Amino acid sequence: MFYKILAKINKAVLPSYTKKGLDLAKASKFQLAIIGWRYLVTKKALDT
Repeated sequence: MFYKILAKINKAVLPSYTKKGLDLAKASKFQLAIIGWRYLVTKKALDT
């Protein structure tokens, strides 16, 4: 339940780089960290 709420907050607050068409090879470390965080939270929200 915690991760589902966190996923909704992430969706509202953090930018979506897939909609912007960001190339992962050219992404900065900060952008990669955001992508990794969103992936982790989404994966855990779907597993529970």
